[in-house]
Amino acid sequence: MMVRTGAQRLAEDRGLVPDGRLGLITNFTGVLPDLTPTPVALRAAGLPLTALFGPEHGLRGTAQAGASEAEGIDPDTGLPVFDTYLKEGQQLDELFTDVDVLLFDIQDIGARFYTYVWTMYDCQQAAARLGKPFVVLDRPNPLGGMKVEGPLLQPGFESFVGRAPIPLRHGLTVGELARQLGEATVVTVEGWQRESTGTGLPWVPPSPNMPTPDTALVYPGTGLFEGTNLSEGRGTTRPFETIGAPYVDDRFVPALQACDLPGVIFRRTWFEPVFSKHAGTPVCGVQLHLVDREAFEPVRTALVMLRVLNELYPDDFGLLPSLDKLWGSDSLTKALEAGDDPLDLLPSATTPADWVRPGVLLYEGLLDEGTV
Repeated sequence: MMVRTGAQRLAEDRGLVPDGRLGLITNFTGVLPDLTPTPVALRAAGLPLTALFGPEHGLRGTAQAGASEAEGIDPDTGLPVFDTYLKEGQQLDELFTDVDVLLFDIQDIGARFYTYVWTMYDCQQAAARLGKPFVVLDRPNPLGGMKVEGPLLQPGFESFVGRAPIPLRHGLTVGELARQLGEATVVTVEGWQRESTGTGLPWVPPSPNMPTPDTALVYPGTGLFEGTNLSEGRGTTRPFETIGAPYVDDRFVPALQACDLPGVIFRRTWFEPVFSKHAGTPVCGVQLHLVDREAFEPVRTALVMLRVLNELYPDDFGLLPSLDKLWGSDSLTKALEAGDDPLDLLPSATTPADWVRPGVLLYEGLLDEGTV
């Protein structure tokens, strides 16, 4: 069966959402399986779409991390475009004054610190304050829906890379996340199974530094390197798959290979980032090559990489304050500073059923095991 997204189903059946003026929170990933932009498809179907709202990177995706695009008019639909990035509370509420129903259609990648889900959460909270329906046009999780990795975010470490207690690799679709985090109606995906490690849809890079499905799969782990003094590969053609620093030498790759991590092999590489950390400086490092997507464990792999760096380069390897927000607590920082094995921090939760509320899960694979 072909995958049919929530957006495609709505374009074919306008009765799936409440009546009223519709506001759509979306970006360039909001497309139907034939790559027609969701706003265009909904307008063509006669739905009363009146405004568009963009997240980090903007509606068209021209902005780098930590930025968004200017507000204006969408040339495809003629609709006004408003910027939600980093807006909260009353400032966000005011954006939604002239719509009756809020829709969300953005492709997530399954990692807690990917900000699109927190745009969804903030807009969902605004809809609740305003008494307006919030509807998620669901999409597959490209990392699959069976595996969970990493700890829940702990109180006191909330930020825009994590506002609520979910794991690093959460195993949910955006629709399921919305049900876990608050009140939402979900127009579900048809033809997707939790066991899939892919979307069944054309890959649209969901942000400038997420070029491939392999990038998305390594990201819940190697995204942690943003909280270190190593380059996480921003400013290269393979961000998050390429890690390095000026002090890394030829000992790093053999030490990683000796750890016999599943689903991945490592290659020594040299690169010169054109922006971000170590921009303009040649550095040595490693590229992760995925050889078994099913077996690969991104968070475990990254923790082993951090441990090896800590052991090989104690005088050079450094942590940044942002690591605590990315990890969701200060336990990883403390473990590395003490020389402890960070693998001891991995929790026992291995599937979404281990941490979600009853009634959250929507797709086959866990439903028949009595989790809903």
